[in-house]
Amino acid sequence: MPQNDDRVLSDFDAATAVRRGEGGALVADLHPGWEVGGGILNGGYLLSVAGRAAVLESPHAHPVAMSASYLRAGAAGPAGLAVTPGPAGRTLAHSTVVLSDSKGPVVTVQATTATLGDGEVEYSTPMPQVPAPEQCLDMAANAHLAAVPMHLPGLTAHVQSRLDPATATWAMGQPSEEPVLRAWVRLADGRPADPLALLTFADVLPPTSFATGRMGWAPTVQLQVLVRALPAPGWCLVEARATEIADGWSDEDYRVWDSTGRLVAQSRQLARTARR
Repeated sequence: MPQNDDRVLSDFDAATAVRRGEGGALVADLHPGWEVGGGILNGGYLLSVAGRAAVLESPHAHPVAMSASYLRAGAAGPAGLAVTPGPAGRTLAHSTVVLSDSKGPVVTVQATTATLGDGEVEYSTPMPQVPAPEQCLDMAANAHLAAVPMHLPGLTAHVQSRLDPATATWAMGQPSEEPVLRAWVRLADGRPADPLALLTFADVLPPTSFATGRMGWAPTVQLQVLVRALPAPGWCLVEARATEIADGWSDEDYRVWDSTGRLVAQSRQLARTARR
């Protein structure tokens, strides 16, 4: 949305807004509500802010490949975004984005932007069969039923989640042997998802170790997100799956489908595992 638009910004647009500061530098105000606990901001949210900066400095409209290294935990407050343009062509452009706060760099991102269309799908792995959102578990509304007291991060007030019952047994004290989570998600204020929101959705679920009963903060070290298509309005289905959890490290693969079953985003990340 243009920065000079007089309409009221959605919750997500306000929280990820990037504007020109003194001397033309890009600045943002990182909002405290998008935290995952202890005042630590969600990595996907920070990537959405960086993605907005990349698009502002690009001839193309959408972030399509974002590779982020998280140098330290991000907290709310003023931030600066330095965008260094790279090669640009008719179909895509490259840049490097560094998001910094008063203490220095927080996230560095290799960004590729392009303009997504409605191209034909030649092949795609089918979306998993999951009950409709109204038949799934509202984590925020049912936190009091959890077998272990559960702190709901501020992120849950901005992104609604409906957990697939098949992968939500951990919330009721019945861990699974498989580190897999699935949930329907959407922005809580009703704003339709777009490629910038998909960057947040690609890191929106609890750590996959929760499924196996290992709770706690699992900080992201590196996150790559690929945006594959413009999402249709409505709920998106997110699946997160770990291949291996070992020696204090975990990987997570995300796939995100829109309400029509179209694969619209993928991500892969390396994270530290939650401490026992």
